[in-house]
Amino acid sequence: MTMQNYRNGPKRQMAEINVVPFIDVMLVLLVIFMVTTPLLTQGVKIDLPKTEAKAIPPNQKEPLIVTVDASGNYYLNISDKPNQPITEQTLSYLATTQLKATADNAEQRPVLVRGDSNANYGKIVAAMVVLQQAGAKTVGLITQPTTPDHTVLKG
Repeated sequence: MTMQNYRNGPKRQMAEINVVPFIDVMLVLLVIFMVTTPLLTQGVKIDLPKTEAKAIPPNQKEPLIVTVDASGNYYLNISDKPNQPITEQTLSYLATTQLKATADNAEQRPVLVRGDSNANYGKIVAAMVVLQQAGAKTVGLITQPTTPDHTVLKG
């Protein structure tokens, strides 16, 4: 046997890396990340203000105002008894009814949340979620007025 036959013979080993399993693992990881990423971004969709706070225009429709007091109770300005607390389910029903009644108009009824500074933040966010599920396109936040004769909005 000559040296030349030995080099060209069938016993030569491959020195390449098989990348197919590596590609399979990367594709599985990509699918996992694509599925889990939307689940990580939870929150209430609101339009953030782009300008300074401004007063409510006097010719605008009566706004739907949800009040959250320091104890976490909900109040609605259009309910039968606006000074009595209501449950989250009642808030959802009343807001849905009012927003669907004005859905035919081009201009939607303004929806505002007025939260006590000592109220639980979670209760205020829960009210905003209920209003969003009821059909509110935007939800504004009422703040302390700068002058005694104007109600000021943020949002």
